[in-house]
Amino acid sequence: MTKIKYKALGLLVGLLGGMVASAIVRKVWEFTPGHDEAPEAIDTRRSWSEILTAAALQGAIFAVIRAAVERATAASAEKLAGDQPGAEVKRQQEEEAAKK
Repeated sequence: MTKIKYKALGLLVGLLGGMVASAIVRKVWEFTPGHDEAPEAIDTRRSWSEILTAAALQGAIFAVIRAAVERATAASAEKLAGDQPGAEVKRQQEEEAAKK
């Protein structure tokens, strides 16, 4: 798989992953008592602890979804192309280093 195709696929899958992560954050926050949605950082009616908890939760969910999406995309690309993403670039770098 060429680098451009892999980047395009990664962008598309990344956008879908972001939408999934946003939906998960909304659903998780619905379980908190008294609130239907996660607070925005600029909402001064909410406490610091509530804002920071929401940010930490959102960050953790996005990080896990991103890692899962990137891993699945790389594994799928490897199965389709028979080579790891970026392997061609790595080979070229190794060849250039060997010449020196």
